[in-house]
Amino acid sequence: MDLFRLEHKTAVVTGGARGIGAATARMLEDAGARVVVFDLDATDDLAFGGIAVDVTSERRVKDALAQVAERFGGIDILVNNAGRVARKPATDLDAREWQEVLDVTLTATFMCSRLAHPYLKHRGGGAIVNVASIMGLSGGLFPNASYQAAKGGVVNLTRALALEWAADGIRVNAVAPSYVDTEMTRAIFSDPDKLNTVMQHTPLGRLPEANDVAAAIVYLCSNAARCVTGIVLPIDSGYLAR
Repeated sequence: MDLFRLEHKTAVVTGGARGIGAATARMLEDAGARVVVFDLDATDDLAFGGIAVDVTSERRVKDALAQVAERFGGIDILVNNAGRVARKPATDLDAREWQEVLDVTLTATFMCSRLAHPYLKHRGGGAIVNVASIMGLSGGLFPNASYQAAKGGVVNLTRALALEWAADGIRVNAVAPSYVDTEMTRAIFSDPDKLNTVMQHTPLGRLPEANDVAAAIVYLCSNAARCVTGIVLPIDSGYLAR
């Protein structure tokens, strides 16, 4: 048996229309899983693997999960990838911006996990993988207080749910990427000085790409990681080793 194969598994990926989420959806499909993307920009057609979902809406998430479970007979995997950033000095960050980042990045991760729990438990267990960040494990390089706080919350939420749901056979883990070239990090990758600062903190001399993060997520969803829960796996080219 190939420990990394995911045939007969159904996976939901939030924020899966682009970037790390899209790469993860493709790689899960390549591993044999049936994948449904939850995203505001998803094609709202379950037959084509997408549902337009605002992950901050409890009602919408609940309805979408029920649709997936009804069509495919259950849910085995949840990847909480949806996130938001407000990259600015804390003194310029107002309460609304702060809350919007926490709502999408942290609260939605909790809510989607809580609502998915009964489906995974009914299947005898499953896997949840949260997309955290090196910003949840370090002070970062640039002002980004709301994102750092939210991702720090994701890190400890991962540990808390892993312990609480272990008896249900549900493994809860997280990945912590460093700077990946996506729409969210365009302001850094388009600024040579900022990118140079990032590279000075990247011992391997190369930054991870979306597929590198997706590969780690697929591992954590697979039977190869059947005894792995409550961990935060950095995909950071050595950033956190300093």
